[in-house]
Amino acid sequence: MTMIDPFIQEFTHEAATTRRLFERIPEDSLPYKPHEKSYSMGELASHMAHSIAWAVMTIDMDVFEMDPEVYKPFIASSKAGLMEEFDKNVSEAIGKMSGCSDESLMANWQMRVGGQVVIEMPRMAVLKSFILNHMIHHRGQLDVYLRLNDVPLPQIYGPTADEPGMMGG
Repeated sequence: MTMIDPFIQEFTHEAATTRRLFERIPEDSLPYKPHEKSYSMGELASHMAHSIAWAVMTIDMDVFEMDPEVYKPFIASSKAGLMEEFDKNVSEAIGKMSGCSDESLMANWQMRVGGQVVIEMPRMAVLKSFILNHMIHHRGQLDVYLRLNDVPLPQIYGPTADEPGMMGG
């Protein structure tokens, strides 16, 4: 077993949980914003779906130069487009991670913005923090957006008020 094997299991589990949350998004709620400084629901979910693709970039490159002047974020125009982007990126990420050696995972990785290093750590740490934990962080935000729109929430790490599950509730 390599270092990536248990990570892929965790990633697959968390991606499936995120997908269940995406399935709850009402099509007509994509423009919803809880606050003027917030992403819309569609922008937030699109960011989550697209940021999974960064796993491939993390594995393929030792240094990623982010150019904010050129970068155009993916914004889904529909729930179907969101789901398609997410499923594609999860599949590609798992496929790319499956071939990683422990040596590659421990190699240093950098993200630079305007030539300045903003992230530098072993590739495995980038996959864990910048990819997986990033998705989980935004999933918590999306959970609140859905609750504010009276959308029943699926179980994530346990029962919700909408799905009590096997623990009662």
